[in-house]
Amino acid sequence: MKKKYAMAYIVDRCVDCKACMVACKAEWEVPEDKFRTHIDTGVSPDYTDTMRMHFLPHQCNHCDDAPCVTVCPTKASYKREDGIVSVNQKICVGCKYCIVSCPYDARFFNHELGVAEKCTFCLPRIAEGLAPACVTTCPGNVRVFGDINDPNSEISALLRDAATNHYKVWKLRQDLGTRPNIYYIQK
Repeated sequence: MKKKYAMAYIVDRCVDCKACMVACKAEWEVPEDKFRTHIDTGVSPDYTDTMRMHFLPHQCNHCDDAPCVTVCPTKASYKREDGIVSVNQKICVGCKYCIVSCPYDARFFNHELGVAEKCTFCLPRIAEGLAPACVTTCPGNVRVFGDINDPNSEISALLRDAATNHYKVWKLRQDLGTRPNIYYIQK
């Protein structure tokens, strides 16, 4: 079976330290005012009506039915066989259609390069057998990355454990039919 990369966030572990964001910027030289990954924050009542701060990591969802791929007039945005949505910067014309079409607000325009950018799950690191920079940097082990078609991968084991223990597992905006590949787990 072909590899299919995905990521899961164990959201209970995130403390908004932003180490993932710093690691991503360092790895990819992301422009100062842009991010390939970020953390949304909010306050809401828990099951006892006590107000709690919560953090939600966020990045490209590497959708199986990615609107950014569909709207790209030059096919610079494309879906790889391993599930990663990528951008060929050599043929990107900077039209920004992909940025507008992304329901996860996961893309930005790099004015210096004149192209759209987004998370690539750190493709060069994966090719070297390494995990994405955000995964290796996270002190809380919030992020779990791997091949969900490999039953022995850490992410497959995590998702099985979550199902067995009836943890809350969800994906963002599944109502849109984009079939995202980022899982959120709350114990």
